[in-house]
Amino acid sequence: MYKELPVRCYGVAAVVLRKTGRKHQVLLLRRATTLKGHWCQVSGGNEPGETAWQAALREIREETDLVPNKLYSADVSEQFYEIDKDAIWIAPVFVAFVSDSAKVTLNDEHSVFKWVSFAQAKSMVPFPGQKNIIHSIFENFVRQPPLELLRIKNTRNSFRTIDTTRTM
Repeated sequence: MYKELPVRCYGVAAVVLRKTGRKHQVLLLRRATTLKGHWCQVSGGNEPGETAWQAALREIREETDLVPNKLYSADVSEQFYEIDKDAIWIAPVFVAFVSDSAKVTLNDEHSVFKWVSFAQAKSMVPFPGQKNIIHSIFENFVRQPPLELLRIKNTRNSFRTIDTTRTM
């Protein structure tokens, strides 16, 4: 008989994009706490009563003060093995589009941010899974228009109403 490895799914990840001219850029954040010094996308835990997409919007707002114009399911998951917990961590990934003039204001989880090309993003993130996610998003959200079936149907105004005061 084999020991079953637990799978833990209690968080989300979001890759934030903006279009400047004809080029898309990826927002990367340098961690100031967990994974200190490493570049990553927005990520965080789900709170009671919220859907995964609501958690993604809240985390984007909490970590960057950005409000997306559009939000999509990336149709991929971030996953990795947690050595200290002997478990597999998995989280749905979302793609958020913001305007090219949107201003980033970081919370204390991050020390600095950069808008970078997809090639730069792949070279900056530390984990192979992150590189695969960035590649998938480029292929399915930039090289071709995203599938409308993956779009989270909501309006920009309802994105603004996500309550970010609960965890601040």
